[in-house]
Amino acid sequence: MRLPIDPQADPARRAWVACPACDDARRCAICAAHRTCGEHWRYLIASNGPVLHLQCPGCTHTWSLDTRPGLSV
Repeated sequence: MRLPIDPQADPARRAWVACPACDDARRCAICAAHRTCGEHWRYLIASNGPVLHLQCPGCTHTWSLDTRPGLSV
């Protein structure tokens, strides 16, 4: 089931991390070089300190990511 895009989603607030659901950037040379790709970005819905709340515009998956080294939510 595909969720709708979150009403808080704003294309101006983006994050460049891999989507754990669709991994659509796995073959992208720009993403592999850790550069800002115009195609494989995620909506940054909110942040609570080091925890980012994200949504993939491609598959609409939502998740949280703790950006402290070695941690995930």
